[in-house]
Amino acid sequence: MTKFFNKWLRKLHRWLSVPTFLSIPLMLFTKLTHNAYFTLSPQFEAIQQLLIFLLAITGAYLYLLPYIMKWQRNQRKKARAATAVPEK
Repeated sequence: MTKFFNKWLRKLHRWLSVPTFLSIPLMLFTKLTHNAYFTLSPQFEAIQQLLIFLLAITGAYLYLLPYIMKWQRNQRKKARAATAVPEK
């Protein structure tokens, strides 16, 4: 992947974390109080689940990114070594 894609994926992950971080305590508050005034719609739960799913996907990619880059670097080194002509 390119650096441009990685940069925007990091920004997306950061911006997704803010509403997710705010929605989790709100959801816990509404579930634990059982107050009729503070009920949330099922759409809110669906949005929260989607946010958490997107955070998990982007977070897993960002976690694995250094290992992917190291593997690609080693593959390039092996390819260069295989195509290099040995000197006599």
